[in-house]
Amino acid sequence: MKGLLKFITCGSVDDGKSTLIGHILYDAKLLYADQEKALELDSKVGSRNGKIDYSLLLDGLMAEREQGITIDVAYRYFTTDNRSFIVADTPGHEEYTRNMAVGASFADLAVILVDASQGVLVQTRRHARICRLMGIRYFIFAVNKMDLVGYSQARFEEIHAQIDELTAELSLENVQIIPLSATEGDNVTAKSANIGWYDGPALLEYLETVDIASDSEEGFYMPVQRVCRPDHTFRGFQGQIESGSIRVGDEIITLPSGEHATVKGILVTDKSSDSARRGQPVTITLDREVDVSRGCVLTKGTDIAPYKRLKVSLLWMDDEDLVIGKDYLIKLGTKTIPGILAGVDYAVDVNTGEHLKTDTLSKNGIAVCDILLSDAIAVDTFARHKTLGELILIDRVSNMTSACGVVESVSEKGTSSSEKASFKYGNLTARGDIFEEFYYDISSLNVLKYQPISATYTVGDEIPTAGESHRYPDSFDIIVLRDGVAIKVRERKITEILPASEYTYGNVPVINGRGFEVKISSDEEVKEFLNEYAQTPQNAQNAFFEKWVRFDTYRKVVIHSEK
Repeated sequence: MKGLLKFITCGSVDDGKSTLIGHILYDAKLLYADQEKALELDSKVGSRNGKIDYSLLLDGLMAEREQGITIDVAYRYFTTDNRSFIVADTPGHEEYTRNMAVGASFADLAVILVDASQGVLVQTRRHARICRLMGIRYFIFAVNKMDLVGYSQARFEEIHAQIDELTAELSLENVQIIPLSATEGDNVTAKSANIGWYDGPALLEYLETVDIASDSEEGFYMPVQRVCRPDHTFRGFQGQIESGSIRVGDEIITLPSGEHATVKGILVTDKSSDSARRGQPVTITLDREVDVSRGCVLTKGTDIAPYKRLKVSLLWMDDEDLVIGKDYLIKLGTKTIPGILAGVDYAVDVNTGEHLKTDTLSKNGIAVCDILLSDAIAVDTFARHKTLGELILIDRVSNMTSACGVVESVSEKGTSSSEKASFKYGNLTARGDIFEEFYYDISSLNVLKYQPISATYTVGDEIPTAGESHRYPDSFDIIVLRDGVAIKVRERKITEILPASEYTYGNVPVINGRGFEVKISSDEEVKEFLNEYAQTPQNAQNAFFEKWVRFDTYRKVVIHSEK
């Protein structure tokens, strides 16, 4: 038996999408007796003069039935002897293109209906383009209503030529063209004598046998959905493996921090395992503390990296037009981050594919745009790593989805914490976030971080104690909690780098790894501070920092019009 197939039906209004799926369910005997009886009774008051109206199986809202169109996406789950299916029946009207895109985002294959009496229309082209934008690589063009053109082979070949042109224009892959009649059942679940000149498979036969090859992506990666820390003895990173496999003992790299660690344990559900593979939800524990939270990515054997600037293909879904310079929340993988829509390269004419110069975009429009993120995150092109290359834009005021799209290219590579200004002595390494500058960008209304220093300091080195947004004393101590390291600075020179567990209070100001004052004035308070941090779950650290940290002693936010 073939694996699960997720597919979408789309096309122009009244092309017969709901009727087609309804006929498959009816002919394949996939209805309960009460459903079949209800369908027959409902059809007697429908638009088919008492004949069965198969579309009623999917059009669940009375308002939709009265209009004769589908408005929302209707999902149906069914199984034949050869395969299990999930199908999304999507709206055809241009007004509901964004609904159709939602259905396309989940599918492996698209069934695009073409009315035999009308041929390829604007909506046909739009839906094919959106399906390709959403990453669908398998297409069936179902030339429907062949009964209305007398099952004409000549008419089918005319439409076949139109579809061939569209396939070449959009560089579509794995295309099958099937003539059929959804209302009469020709070539839906079985070959039809009315279309004897067609020697290909019926629709259901093709759906049952098509082999959806899963492209193997480079290496292992897992976006972190949750950090599980029930007590101070356990810290696990939870998520679904999107590519590759992982074993206990493997070395991984965390992004965007760029730290290396070794896999100490793997839990699949609540059971320990030596390994895990693509598609499995897991909890992974590491041999050392790393800077990882929701939205970070664990990787192995891949060159995925953090970037700040993205070039993306977008389908605009908002009722309000696109505005260059407006900031949005960008949802990519498990990460949600502020970003600015920095520019529009060009819009795409759905009729001709022509690139149009514009500085705005209306609902249901498609364009290639530039997005600047407030910080570098783990991201890749959609063609290389799908989960890290698909995104949505969320309006920060209304919380509505403004656009969906895919990453075409990346630039402005971020700097990992292992490459940032840091402190190193022997086998001790600590991050140098105390040198980060904080700027308030008045164009985007966001606080942005900038790392101007990329040096690594050790014992005996002199460090800069003043920047645009920070100023530290000439003598002070640093406790980097995440790395468990303490640094002593006297007259701007590093005199000692040691494990935080061995640190003793030196009668000078103390700051944490972010440059904020720590309210410590004795060795007893040092021990209390470190013990309380070790026992505080990550999701309860706000209260810990409110108790121990003063944020505005040595730091401020500098206003910049552009940075």
